[in-house]
Amino acid sequence: MTTFRHSIMHAALFAAWLPVAGSVFAADANSPANSGDDLNAASERIRETGRQMQKDIQDRLRQVRAQRAVLEARQAAERKQEAERDKQQAEKDRAALASIKEAKQREALAATQEKARREAVARAAEIERARHAELKEKEEQEATLLRAQQESLDAYKAGATKQKLGTQTQFGVDL
Repeated sequence: MTTFRHSIMHAALFAAWLPVAGSVFAADANSPANSGDDLNAASERIRETGRQMQKDIQDRLRQVRAQRAVLEARQAAERKQEAERDKQQAEKDRAALASIKEAKQREALAATQEKARREAVARAAEIERARHAELKEKEEQEATLLRAQQESLDAYKAGATKQKLGTQTQFGVDL
């Protein structure tokens, strides 16, 4: 940085010295003796120009540093905002995932409940069919018993009308 400043300062001094040097050499050509006042005034102008250039460079350097500080502060604020946006987005994503997971759990629970309900209905229907089958079987048994009883009664009545007292042959007994 100091080498850069020195080279700029030397270049500026050289640029400022050229017009003065040209007028000094022109004065040398016109007048036989150089006056010390002219040389002192020229060197004072050169020094003043150098000081002014140094001041301008320092002012410009301060401006550049201030601009850089402002830029760094703005970038830091932007990074902070971006981090906050990322954090908020991550929170939204977590909430969305949680709601999706909850919805899937509700759907799974509803499916499980529906399956259990269907199984209960199927079991109830099977129990009802078994009960009806058992009831039908008992009714058939009862009907069979009633038919058998009726047939027995009918056979008894038919046999009683055919066989009257004294009409039956009894073996081994004479009447």
